[in-house]
Amino acid sequence: MIRISKAITFGRVIGAVVALGVLTSLSAHAQPRHGGTLNWVVNPIPTSLIPLTTSAGGNSDIGPKVVEGLLTYGYDLKPKPQLATAWDVSKDGLQYRFQLRKGVKWHDGKDFTSADVAFSILTLKQVHPRGRGTFANVTEVKTPDAHTAVLVLNKPAPFLLTALAAAESPIVPKHLYEGTDIAANKYNSAPIGTGPFVFKEWVQGSHAIFDRNPNYWDKPKPYLDRVVVRFIPDGVARAAALESGNVELGNAAIPLSDVERFKKLPQLTVDTSQWPYWGNHQQVYFNLDSPVLKNLEVRRAIAQAVDVNAYNNVVWFGYGKISASPIGPALSKYHDTSIKHQPYNLKQAEALLDAAGHKRDANGIRLKLRLLYNPFLERRTADFLRQSLSRVGIDAVIESYDFATYTRKVYTDRAFDITAESLLNLFDPTLGVQRVFWSKNFKIGLPFSNTPHYVNPEVDRLLEAAAVEVDDAKRRQLFVDFQRQVYIDIPSIELGANPNITVAAKKVRDYAPTAEGIRGSFADLYFAP
Repeated sequence: MIRISKAITFGRVIGAVVALGVLTSLSAHAQPRHGGTLNWVVNPIPTSLIPLTTSAGGNSDIGPKVVEGLLTYGYDLKPKPQLATAWDVSKDGLQYRFQLRKGVKWHDGKDFTSADVAFSILTLKQVHPRGRGTFANVTEVKTPDAHTAVLVLNKPAPFLLTALAAAESPIVPKHLYEGTDIAANKYNSAPIGTGPFVFKEWVQGSHAIFDRNPNYWDKPKPYLDRVVVRFIPDGVARAAALESGNVELGNAAIPLSDVERFKKLPQLTVDTSQWPYWGNHQQVYFNLDSPVLKNLEVRRAIAQAVDVNAYNNVVWFGYGKISASPIGPALSKYHDTSIKHQPYNLKQAEALLDAAGHKRDANGIRLKLRLLYNPFLERRTADFLRQSLSRVGIDAVIESYDFATYTRKVYTDRAFDITAESLLNLFDPTLGVQRVFWSKNFKIGLPFSNTPHYVNPEVDRLLEAAAVEVDDAKRRQLFVDFQRQVYIDIPSIELGANPNITVAAKKVRDYAPTAEGIRGSFADLYFAP
Protein backbone atom coordinates (compact mmCIF):
# COMPACT_ATOMS: atom_id res chain seq x y z
CA MET A 1 0.00 0.00 0.00
CA ILE A 2 1.13 3.56 -0.71
CA ARG A 3 0.48 5.74 2.32
CA ILE A 4 -0.59 9.13 1.00
CA SER A 5 -2.08 10.71 4.09
CA LYS A 6 1.34 12.09 5.13
CA ALA A 7 1.63 13.85 1.81
CA ILE A 8 -1.86 15.09 2.29
CA THR A 9 -0.87 16.35 5.73
CA PHE A 10 1.78 18.51 4.10
CA GLY A 11 -0.90 19.63 1.66
CA ARG A 12 -3.09 20.54 4.60
CA VAL A 13 -0.35 22.80 5.96
CA ILE A 14 -0.04 24.59 2.62
CA GLY A 15 -3.82 24.68 2.31
CA ALA A 16 -4.10 26.14 5.79
CA VAL A 17 -1.73 28.93 4.82
CA VAL A 18 -3.78 29.67 1.71
CA ALA A 19 -7.01 29.47 3.68
CA LEU A 20 -5.58 31.82 6.29
CA GLY A 21 -4.75 34.28 3.56
CA VAL A 22 -8.28 34.07 2.21
CA LEU A 23 -9.71 34.41 5.71
CA THR A 24 -7.55 37.44 6.36
CA SER A 25 -8.52 39.10 3.11
CA LEU A 26 -12.21 38.46 3.67
CA SER A 27 -12.41 39.01 7.38
CA ALA A 28 -9.73 41.62 8.11
CA HIS A 29 -9.29 41.39 11.89
CA ALA A 30 -12.64 39.67 12.50
CA GLN A 31 -12.66 36.26 14.22
CA PRO A 32 -15.41 33.64 13.93
CA ARG A 33 -18.17 34.11 16.46
CA HIS A 34 -21.32 32.18 17.26
CA GLY A 35 -24.87 33.24 16.61
CA GLY A 36 -27.24 34.46 13.96
CA THR A 37 -29.60 33.17 11.30
CA LEU A 38 -28.49 33.05 7.68
CA ASN A 39 -31.21 33.69 5.10
CA TRP A 40 -29.99 32.02 1.91
CA VAL A 41 -31.79 32.09 -1.43
CA VAL A 42 -31.61 28.92 -3.56
CA ASN A 43 -32.87 28.43 -7.09
CA PRO A 44 -34.19 26.26 -8.68
CA ILE A 45 -36.51 24.72 -6.10
CA PRO A 46 -35.22 21.18 -5.44
CA THR A 47 -37.22 17.99 -5.63
CA SER A 48 -35.64 16.76 -2.38
CA LEU A 49 -33.01 18.05 0.05
CA ILE A 50 -29.99 15.81 -0.50
CA PRO A 51 -28.11 14.81 -3.67
CA LEU A 52 -28.52 11.05 -3.28
CA THR A 53 -30.64 10.16 -6.30
CA THR A 54 -30.07 13.37 -8.24
CA SER A 55 -27.23 15.72 -9.14
CA ALA A 56 -29.55 18.73 -9.55
CA GLY A 57 -28.32 22.09 -8.31
CA GLY A 58 -30.72 22.79 -5.45
CA ASN A 59 -30.15 19.38 -3.88
CA SER A 60 -26.36 19.70 -4.21
CA ASP A 61 -26.50 23.18 -2.65
CA ILE A 62 -28.54 22.22 0.39
CA GLY A 63 -27.62 18.62 1.13
CA PRO A 64 -24.03 19.12 2.40
CA LYS A 65 -25.27 21.23 5.29
CA VAL A 66 -26.87 18.06 6.69
CA VAL A 67 -25.09 15.05 5.17
CA GLU A 68 -21.33 14.79 4.73
CA GLY A 69 -18.82 13.09 2.48
CA LEU A 70 -15.71 11.11 3.23
CA LEU A 71 -13.60 14.03 2.05
CA THR A 72 -13.68 17.71 1.20
CA TYR A 73 -11.25 19.56 -1.08
CA GLY A 74 -8.98 22.57 -1.20
CA TYR A 75 -9.10 24.93 -4.15
CA ASP A 76 -6.21 22.92 -5.61
CA LEU A 77 -8.57 19.88 -5.50
CA LYS A 78 -6.35 18.09 -3.00
CA PRO A 79 -8.42 16.02 -0.57
CA LYS A 80 -8.93 17.02 3.05
CA PRO A 81 -10.55 15.05 5.89
CA GLN A 82 -14.26 15.06 6.58
CA LEU A 83 -15.80 11.75 7.68
CA ALA A 84 -12.53 10.05 6.75
CA THR A 85 -9.42 11.13 8.65
CA ALA A 86 -6.78 9.22 6.63
CA TRP A 87 -6.68 7.23 3.40
CA ASP A 88 -4.36 4.88 1.50
CA VAL A 89 -4.37 3.77 -2.13
CA SER A 90 -2.74 0.51 -3.17
CA LYS A 91 0.05 0.57 -5.77
CA ASP A 92 -2.18 -1.05 -8.38
CA GLY A 93 -5.01 1.43 -7.70
CA LEU A 94 -7.45 -1.35 -6.83
CA GLN A 95 -7.96 -0.70 -3.12
CA TYR A 96 -8.82 2.49 -1.26
CA ARG A 97 -8.62 2.20 2.53
CA PHE A 98 -10.30 4.90 4.64
CA GLN A 99 -9.88 5.42 8.35
CA LEU A 100 -13.13 6.90 9.59
CA ARG A 101 -13.68 9.58 12.18
CA LYS A 102 -14.57 8.19 15.62
CA GLY A 103 -17.28 9.52 17.90
CA VAL A 104 -19.51 10.81 15.08
CA LYS A 105 -23.26 10.55 15.63
CA TRP A 106 -26.15 10.67 13.20
CA HIS A 107 -28.64 13.39 14.05
CA ASP A 108 -30.95 10.75 15.54
CA GLY A 109 -28.24 9.69 18.01
CA LYS A 110 -27.08 6.48 16.30
CA ASP A 111 -23.36 5.88 15.79
CA PHE A 112 -21.79 6.52 12.39
CA THR A 113 -19.81 3.44 11.27
CA SER A 114 -18.16 1.84 8.27
CA ALA A 115 -21.42 0.01 7.55
CA ASP A 116 -22.95 3.38 6.62
CA VAL A 117 -20.07 4.06 4.23
CA ALA A 118 -20.35 0.66 2.54
CA PHE A 119 -24.11 1.00 2.16
CA SER A 120 -23.87 4.56 0.80
CA ILE A 121 -21.16 3.83 -1.78
CA LEU A 122 -22.98 0.81 -3.16
CA THR A 123 -26.28 2.72 -3.15
CA LEU A 124 -24.76 5.68 -5.01
CA LYS A 125 -23.48 3.21 -7.59
CA GLN A 126 -27.07 2.19 -8.26
CA VAL A 127 -29.15 5.35 -7.90
CA HIS A 128 -27.01 8.46 -8.42
CA PRO A 129 -26.79 9.77 -12.02
CA ARG A 130 -23.01 10.11 -11.84
CA GLY A 131 -22.46 7.53 -9.13
CA ARG A 132 -23.14 4.84 -11.69
CA GLY A 133 -19.93 5.91 -13.43
CA THR A 134 -17.96 7.03 -10.38
CA PHE A 135 -18.25 3.68 -8.63
CA ALA A 136 -18.61 1.46 -11.70
CA ASN A 137 -15.31 -0.28 -10.91
CA VAL A 138 -16.10 -0.78 -7.22
CA THR A 139 -16.95 -4.44 -6.69
CA GLU A 140 -17.30 -4.42 -2.91
CA VAL A 141 -16.74 -2.32 0.19
CA LYS A 142 -15.11 -4.21 3.03
CA THR A 143 -15.65 -3.19 6.65
CA PRO A 144 -12.99 -4.94 8.75
CA ASP A 145 -14.01 -2.84 11.76
CA ALA A 146 -16.43 -0.05 12.65
CA HIS A 147 -13.99 2.68 11.62
CA THR A 148 -12.34 1.22 8.51
CA ALA A 149 -13.83 1.01 5.03
CA VAL A 150 -11.99 -0.53 2.07
CA LEU A 151 -13.22 0.06 -1.48
CA VAL A 152 -12.20 -2.86 -3.72
CA LEU A 153 -12.07 -2.21 -7.49
CA ASN A 154 -11.73 -4.49 -10.50
CA LYS A 155 -10.10 -1.71 -12.54
CA PRO A 156 -8.31 1.50 -11.53
CA ALA A 157 -10.37 4.68 -11.17
CA PRO A 158 -7.85 7.56 -11.08
CA PHE A 159 -10.62 10.08 -10.42
CA LEU A 160 -12.12 8.30 -7.42
CA LEU A 161 -10.25 10.07 -4.64
CA THR A 162 -11.61 13.40 -5.90
CA ALA A 163 -15.23 12.20 -6.10
CA LEU A 164 -16.03 11.92 -2.41
CA ALA A 165 -17.42 15.33 -1.44
CA ALA A 166 -20.81 15.54 0.26
CA ALA A 167 -22.45 17.24 -2.73
CA GLU A 168 -21.25 14.48 -5.04
CA SER A 169 -21.16 11.31 -2.90
CA PRO A 170 -23.15 11.85 0.30
CA ILE A 171 -22.91 9.32 3.11
CA VAL A 172 -26.39 8.46 4.42
CA PRO A 173 -27.56 6.40 7.42
CA LYS A 174 -27.88 2.72 6.56
CA HIS A 175 -30.39 2.13 9.35
CA LEU A 176 -32.85 4.58 7.76
CA TYR A 177 -32.40 3.58 4.11
CA GLU A 178 -31.70 -0.14 4.01
CA GLY A 179 -34.62 -2.18 2.67
CA THR A 180 -36.52 0.88 1.41
CA ASP A 181 -37.29 2.35 -1.98
CA ILE A 182 -34.30 4.69 -2.05
CA ALA A 183 -35.86 7.20 -4.45
CA ALA A 184 -39.06 7.42 -2.39
CA ASN A 185 -37.46 7.35 1.06
CA LYS A 186 -38.90 10.10 3.27
CA TYR A 187 -35.44 11.04 4.55
CA ASN A 188 -34.53 12.45 1.15
CA SER A 189 -36.85 15.33 2.03
CA ALA A 190 -36.37 15.28 5.82
CA PRO A 191 -32.70 14.31 5.96
CA ILE A 192 -30.77 12.94 8.90
CA GLY A 193 -27.03 13.27 8.57
CA THR A 194 -23.80 13.82 10.48
CA GLY A 195 -23.33 17.41 9.33
CA PRO A 196 -23.26 20.77 11.08
CA PHE A 197 -26.98 21.51 10.66
CA VAL A 198 -30.06 19.51 11.57
CA PHE A 199 -33.18 19.51 9.42
CA LYS A 200 -36.20 21.18 11.07
CA GLU A 201 -38.85 21.81 8.39
CA TRP A 202 -39.50 22.20 4.68
CA VAL A 203 -42.48 24.19 3.46
CA GLN A 204 -42.76 23.41 -0.25
CA GLY A 205 -42.33 26.45 -2.46
CA SER A 206 -41.49 28.70 0.49
CA HIS A 207 -38.54 27.76 2.70
CA ALA A 208 -36.57 25.11 4.55
CA ILE A 209 -35.05 25.49 8.02
CA PHE A 210 -31.90 23.89 9.44
CA ASP A 211 -30.75 24.38 13.03
CA ARG A 212 -27.27 24.20 14.52
CA ASN A 213 -26.13 20.68 15.41
CA PRO A 214 -25.05 21.00 19.08
CA ASN A 215 -23.29 17.64 18.89
CA TYR A 216 -21.25 18.31 15.75
CA TRP A 217 -17.91 16.49 15.76
CA ASP A 218 -15.92 19.57 14.65
CA LYS A 219 -16.44 21.82 17.67
CA PRO A 220 -16.80 24.78 18.09
CA LYS A 221 -18.37 24.72 14.62
CA PRO A 222 -20.85 25.49 13.25
CA TYR A 223 -21.05 29.13 14.16
CA LEU A 224 -24.56 29.92 12.93
CA ASP A 225 -27.65 29.14 15.00
CA ARG A 226 -29.85 28.55 11.98
CA VAL A 227 -29.91 28.47 8.19
CA VAL A 228 -33.16 29.42 6.47
CA VAL A 229 -33.29 28.51 2.79
CA ARG A 230 -35.60 30.80 0.82
CA PHE A 231 -37.04 29.60 -2.49
CA ILE A 232 -37.67 32.58 -4.79
CA PRO A 233 -38.13 31.53 -8.43
CA ASP A 234 -38.18 35.06 -9.92
CA GLY A 235 -34.77 36.65 -10.58
CA VAL A 236 -35.98 40.20 -10.02
CA ALA A 237 -37.50 39.21 -6.69
CA ARG A 238 -34.26 37.47 -5.65
CA ALA A 239 -32.29 40.59 -6.48
CA ALA A 240 -34.71 42.72 -4.46
CA ALA A 241 -34.43 40.37 -1.48
CA LEU A 242 -30.63 40.59 -1.54
CA GLU A 243 -30.60 44.34 -1.98
CA SER A 244 -33.08 44.91 0.85
CA GLY A 245 -31.27 42.55 3.23
CA ASN A 246 -34.15 40.08 3.48
CA VAL A 247 -31.64 37.44 2.39
CA GLU A 248 -27.89 37.58 2.97
CA LEU A 249 -26.52 35.09 0.45
CA GLY A 250 -27.31 33.84 -3.04
CA ASN A 251 -25.50 32.25 -5.96
CA ALA A 252 -26.69 32.74 -9.55
CA ALA A 253 -29.43 34.73 -7.87
CA ILE A 254 -29.41 38.06 -9.70
CA PRO A 255 -29.73 38.90 -13.40
CA LEU A 256 -26.30 39.45 -14.95
CA SER A 257 -27.50 42.88 -16.02
CA ASP A 258 -27.56 43.81 -12.32
CA VAL A 259 -24.01 42.76 -11.47
CA GLU A 260 -22.31 46.13 -12.01
CA ARG A 261 -25.00 47.93 -10.03
CA PHE A 262 -24.72 45.43 -7.18
CA LYS A 263 -20.95 45.90 -7.07
CA LYS A 264 -21.58 49.51 -6.07
CA LEU A 265 -23.93 48.67 -3.18
CA PRO A 266 -22.01 49.24 0.07
CA GLN A 267 -23.79 46.52 2.04
CA LEU A 268 -23.04 43.71 -0.43
CA THR A 269 -20.09 41.80 -1.82
CA VAL A 270 -20.19 40.46 -5.39
CA ASP A 271 -17.92 37.44 -5.83
CA THR A 272 -17.17 36.18 -9.38
CA SER A 273 -14.92 33.29 -8.31
CA GLN A 274 -15.32 29.96 -10.06
CA TRP A 275 -15.47 26.84 -7.89
CA PRO A 276 -12.96 24.32 -9.25
CA TYR A 277 -14.82 21.26 -7.97
CA TRP A 278 -17.71 21.89 -10.36
CA GLY A 279 -16.12 23.36 -13.49
CA ASN A 280 -18.94 25.53 -14.86
CA HIS A 281 -19.58 24.77 -18.51
CA GLN A 282 -22.46 25.43 -20.91
CA GLN A 283 -23.06 24.10 -24.37
CA VAL A 284 -25.54 23.65 -27.23
CA TYR A 285 -26.29 20.05 -28.17
CA PHE A 286 -27.60 18.79 -31.48
CA ASN A 287 -30.09 15.94 -31.42
CA LEU A 288 -28.31 13.56 -33.75
CA ASP A 289 -31.50 11.51 -34.08
CA SER A 290 -33.13 14.44 -35.92
CA PRO A 291 -32.87 13.60 -39.65
CA VAL A 292 -31.75 17.07 -40.73
CA LEU A 293 -29.02 17.20 -38.07
CA LYS A 294 -27.47 13.88 -39.02
CA ASN A 295 -25.74 15.87 -41.76
CA LEU A 296 -22.35 17.06 -40.46
CA GLU A 297 -22.30 20.05 -42.82
CA VAL A 298 -25.66 21.27 -41.51
CA ARG A 299 -24.24 21.14 -37.98
CA ARG A 300 -21.14 22.96 -39.18
CA ALA A 301 -23.30 25.66 -40.78
CA ILE A 302 -25.24 26.16 -37.54
CA ALA A 303 -21.98 26.37 -35.57
CA GLN A 304 -20.64 28.97 -38.00
CA ALA A 305 -23.80 31.04 -37.55
CA VAL A 306 -23.22 31.45 -33.80
CA ASP A 307 -20.76 34.17 -32.76
CA VAL A 308 -19.58 32.84 -29.40
CA ASN A 309 -17.65 36.03 -28.56
CA ALA A 310 -20.84 38.03 -29.06
CA TYR A 311 -22.69 35.45 -26.98
CA ASN A 312 -20.32 36.09 -24.07
CA ASN A 313 -20.87 39.84 -24.33
CA VAL A 314 -24.63 39.79 -24.89
CA VAL A 315 -25.80 36.85 -22.76
CA TRP A 316 -23.04 36.59 -20.17
CA PHE A 317 -22.32 40.36 -20.08
CA GLY A 318 -18.65 39.55 -20.59
CA TYR A 319 -18.33 37.60 -17.33
CA GLY A 320 -17.94 34.19 -18.96
CA LYS A 321 -14.84 32.45 -20.27
CA ILE A 322 -15.48 31.01 -23.71
CA SER A 323 -13.99 27.66 -24.66
CA ALA A 324 -14.42 25.56 -27.80
CA SER A 325 -13.56 22.24 -26.19
CA PRO A 326 -15.86 20.02 -24.14
CA ILE A 327 -13.08 19.95 -21.53
CA GLY A 328 -12.85 23.55 -20.40
CA PRO A 329 -9.86 25.49 -19.06
CA ALA A 330 -10.90 24.86 -15.45
CA LEU A 331 -9.52 21.35 -16.02
CA SER A 332 -6.24 22.81 -17.20
CA LYS A 333 -4.39 19.51 -16.88
CA TYR A 334 -6.50 18.06 -19.72
CA HIS A 335 -7.79 21.09 -21.65
CA ASP A 336 -6.54 21.35 -25.26
CA THR A 337 -5.92 25.03 -25.95
CA SER A 338 -5.43 24.41 -29.68
CA ILE A 339 -9.13 23.76 -30.27
CA LYS A 340 -10.98 26.85 -31.50
CA HIS A 341 -14.60 27.53 -32.32
CA GLN A 342 -15.87 27.11 -35.85
CA PRO A 343 -15.21 30.46 -37.58
CA TYR A 344 -18.16 32.83 -37.42
CA ASN A 345 -19.00 33.11 -41.12
CA LEU A 346 -22.58 33.67 -42.25
CA LYS A 347 -21.77 33.44 -45.97
CA GLN A 348 -20.05 30.11 -45.51
CA ALA A 349 -22.93 28.88 -43.36
CA GLU A 350 -25.44 29.83 -46.06
CA ALA A 351 -23.34 28.07 -48.71
CA LEU A 352 -23.19 24.90 -46.61
CA LEU A 353 -26.96 24.91 -46.14
CA ASP A 354 -27.51 25.46 -49.87
CA ALA A 355 -25.18 22.56 -50.67
CA ALA A 356 -27.09 20.36 -48.21
CA GLY A 357 -30.31 21.04 -50.13
CA HIS A 358 -31.87 23.47 -47.69
CA LYS A 359 -32.73 26.40 -49.94
CA ARG A 360 -34.64 29.41 -48.68
CA ASP A 361 -38.36 29.33 -49.44
CA ALA A 362 -40.49 32.32 -50.46
CA ASN A 363 -40.41 33.53 -46.85
CA GLY A 364 -36.66 33.15 -46.59
CA ILE A 365 -36.90 30.06 -44.37
CA ARG A 366 -34.71 27.03 -45.02
CA LEU A 367 -35.91 24.79 -42.21
CA LYS A 368 -37.51 24.82 -38.77
CA LEU A 369 -35.91 23.46 -35.64
CA ARG A 370 -37.19 22.97 -32.09
CA LEU A 371 -34.97 24.95 -29.73
CA LEU A 372 -35.12 24.10 -26.01
CA TYR A 373 -33.06 25.35 -23.10
CA ASN A 374 -32.43 24.21 -19.57
CA PRO A 375 -34.37 26.69 -17.35
CA PHE A 376 -31.22 26.99 -15.23
CA LEU A 377 -30.03 29.17 -18.11
CA GLU A 378 -31.58 32.56 -18.77
CA ARG A 379 -34.08 32.93 -21.61
CA ARG A 380 -31.59 35.26 -23.31
CA THR A 381 -29.58 32.18 -24.27
CA ALA A 382 -32.40 30.83 -26.41
CA ASP A 383 -33.21 34.28 -27.80
CA PHE A 384 -29.58 34.78 -28.88
CA LEU A 385 -29.48 31.39 -30.61
CA ARG A 386 -32.80 32.00 -32.35
CA GLN A 387 -31.65 35.37 -33.67
CA SER A 388 -28.31 33.93 -34.78
CA LEU A 389 -29.91 31.12 -36.77
CA SER A 390 -32.53 33.38 -38.30
CA ARG A 391 -29.72 35.21 -40.12
CA VAL A 392 -29.04 32.08 -42.19
CA GLY A 393 -32.70 31.22 -42.76
CA ILE A 394 -33.24 28.75 -39.90
CA ASP A 395 -36.44 29.23 -37.92
CA ALA A 396 -35.53 28.06 -34.42
CA VAL A 397 -38.80 27.82 -32.51
CA ILE A 398 -38.18 28.30 -28.79
CA GLU A 399 -39.97 25.91 -26.44
CA SER A 400 -39.78 27.01 -22.79
CA TYR A 401 -40.51 24.59 -19.94
CA ASP A 402 -40.15 24.22 -16.19
CA PHE A 403 -37.21 22.08 -15.05
CA ALA A 404 -39.08 18.77 -14.68
CA THR A 405 -40.80 19.11 -18.05
CA TYR A 406 -37.56 20.14 -19.71
CA THR A 407 -35.70 17.05 -18.52
CA ARG A 408 -38.56 14.83 -19.71
CA LYS A 409 -38.75 16.51 -23.13
CA VAL A 410 -35.01 16.21 -23.73
CA TYR A 411 -33.99 13.02 -21.98
CA THR A 412 -37.15 10.89 -22.18
CA ASP A 413 -39.23 12.11 -25.13
CA ARG A 414 -36.22 13.29 -27.19
CA ALA A 415 -38.55 16.03 -28.44
CA PHE A 416 -35.98 18.60 -29.49
CA ASP A 417 -33.59 19.44 -32.31
CA ILE A 418 -31.21 21.77 -30.44
CA THR A 419 -30.96 22.36 -26.72
CA ALA A 420 -28.90 24.78 -24.66
CA GLU A 421 -27.56 22.92 -21.62
CA SER A 422 -25.45 23.50 -18.53
CA LEU A 423 -23.57 20.27 -17.88
CA LEU A 424 -20.68 20.85 -15.51
CA ASN A 425 -17.19 19.62 -16.35
CA LEU A 426 -16.81 18.69 -12.68
CA PHE A 427 -13.45 17.85 -11.16
CA ASP A 428 -12.47 15.21 -13.73
CA PRO A 429 -13.41 14.59 -17.39
CA THR A 430 -14.31 10.96 -16.77
CA LEU A 431 -17.25 12.08 -14.65
CA GLY A 432 -18.17 15.49 -15.99
CA VAL A 433 -17.49 15.07 -19.71
CA GLN A 434 -17.56 11.36 -20.54
CA ARG A 435 -21.25 11.10 -19.62
CA VAL A 436 -22.15 13.25 -22.65
CA PHE A 437 -19.99 11.68 -25.36
CA TRP A 438 -19.77 8.00 -24.33
CA SER A 439 -22.22 6.02 -26.47
CA LYS A 440 -22.84 3.54 -23.64
CA ASN A 441 -24.24 6.34 -21.51
CA PHE A 442 -27.20 6.96 -23.80
CA LYS A 443 -30.26 5.81 -21.90
CA ILE A 444 -33.81 7.04 -22.40
CA GLY A 445 -35.00 8.77 -19.25
CA LEU A 446 -31.55 9.33 -17.72
CA PRO A 447 -31.11 13.10 -17.24
CA PHE A 448 -27.86 14.85 -18.13
CA SER A 449 -26.41 11.88 -19.93
CA ASN A 450 -25.56 11.53 -23.65
CA THR A 451 -27.77 14.42 -24.73
CA PRO A 452 -26.98 14.37 -28.49
CA HIS A 453 -27.01 10.54 -28.76
CA TYR A 454 -23.45 10.74 -30.04
CA VAL A 455 -21.87 7.47 -31.15
CA ASN A 456 -18.22 7.18 -32.17
CA PRO A 457 -16.34 3.93 -31.39
CA GLU A 458 -12.98 5.71 -31.35
CA VAL A 459 -14.26 8.25 -28.83
CA ASP A 460 -15.60 5.37 -26.71
CA ARG A 461 -12.17 3.74 -26.80
CA LEU A 462 -10.38 6.93 -25.79
CA LEU A 463 -12.78 7.68 -22.94
CA GLU A 464 -12.71 4.14 -21.61
CA ALA A 465 -8.92 4.04 -21.72
CA ALA A 466 -8.61 7.41 -19.95
CA ALA A 467 -11.01 6.27 -17.24
CA VAL A 468 -8.55 3.61 -16.04
CA GLU A 469 -5.18 5.13 -17.01
CA VAL A 470 -3.10 5.93 -13.93
CA ASP A 471 -0.17 7.53 -15.81
CA ASP A 472 -0.93 11.28 -15.93
CA ALA A 473 0.85 11.96 -19.23
CA LYS A 474 -0.82 9.06 -21.02
CA ARG A 475 -4.19 10.03 -19.59
CA ARG A 476 -3.81 13.60 -20.78
CA GLN A 477 -2.99 12.48 -24.32
CA LEU A 478 -6.08 10.27 -24.41
CA PHE A 479 -8.23 13.26 -23.45
CA VAL A 480 -6.50 15.49 -26.02
CA ASP A 481 -7.22 12.93 -28.75
CA PHE A 482 -10.82 12.76 -27.54
CA GLN A 483 -11.26 16.53 -27.75
CA ARG A 484 -9.90 16.65 -31.27
CA GLN A 485 -12.22 13.90 -32.49
CA VAL A 486 -15.26 15.60 -30.97
CA TYR A 487 -14.25 18.84 -32.67
CA ILE A 488 -14.28 17.01 -36.02
CA ASP A 489 -17.71 15.44 -35.44
CA ILE A 490 -19.52 18.58 -34.12
CA PRO A 491 -22.13 16.96 -31.86
CA SER A 492 -22.23 20.24 -29.92
CA ILE A 493 -21.31 23.90 -29.81
CA GLU A 494 -19.25 24.36 -26.67
CA LEU A 495 -19.77 27.80 -25.14
CA GLY A 496 -17.43 27.64 -22.15
CA ALA A 497 -17.53 28.56 -18.48
CA ASN A 498 -20.63 30.56 -17.65
CA PRO A 499 -20.35 33.26 -14.97
CA ASN A 500 -20.50 32.22 -11.33
CA ILE A 501 -21.87 35.21 -9.44
CA THR A 502 -22.32 35.02 -5.68
CA VAL A 503 -23.83 37.92 -3.78
CA ALA A 504 -23.33 38.12 -0.02
CA ALA A 505 -24.00 40.64 2.70
CA LYS A 506 -20.72 42.18 3.87
CA LYS A 507 -21.13 40.55 7.28
CA VAL A 508 -21.23 37.02 5.80
CA ARG A 509 -17.79 35.41 6.01
CA ASP A 510 -16.27 32.07 4.98
CA TYR A 511 -19.25 30.81 2.98
CA ALA A 512 -17.02 29.03 0.45
CA PRO A 513 -13.70 27.95 2.02
CA THR A 514 -13.44 24.75 -0.03
CA ALA A 515 -13.44 23.89 -3.74
CA GLU A 516 -17.11 22.96 -3.51
CA GLY A 517 -17.94 26.63 -2.99
CA ILE A 518 -21.43 27.31 -1.71
CA ARG A 519 -22.08 23.57 -1.98
CA GLY A 520 -19.89 23.04 1.05
CA SER A 521 -21.14 22.58 4.61
CA PHE A 522 -21.41 26.18 5.91
CA ALA A 523 -19.70 24.88 9.07
CA ASP A 524 -17.17 27.73 8.77
CA LEU A 525 -19.66 30.46 7.89
CA TYR A 526 -20.14 33.20 10.45
CA PHE A 527 -21.35 36.80 10.76
CA ALA A 528 -18.72 39.46 11.31
CA PRO A 529 -19.56 42.21 13.82
